[in-house]
Amino acid sequence: MKKYQSLIFIIGAVLLLIGAASYITNWSLSPYIYCIGALAIAVVQIYSSYKGNNVVLKRLYNQQVFGAVFLIITGVLMFTLPHGNEWMLTLTIAAVIELYTAFRIPQEEGKK
Repeated sequence: MKKYQSLIFIIGAVLLLIGAASYITNWSLSPYIYCIGALAIAVVQIYSSYKGNNVVLKRLYNQQVFGAVFLIITGVLMFTLPHGNEWMLTLTIAAVIELYTAFRIPQEEGKK
């Protein structure tokens, strides 16, 4: 099952990148592509939640899900505010949270 999660996450990340990059060109399908990628990433991160007793890892996994929620909010803003760039703010917040947890989770798991 872990192999499928990694594959879904990679496909979701590629779709997310294509959707965000092509949104600048005003391509009409880019918000849809972005949202599919964001949902794929969110599903994988929610499904792979931490079930142990380490409080720090629980917090980091919750932050990761919070970042995924911001990715979905970004997709909603792409649809509701098509002429503005407000979606970039939520995308930046999501990217910072995801980047932070991407470095901290392996560091904490290595301390065991």
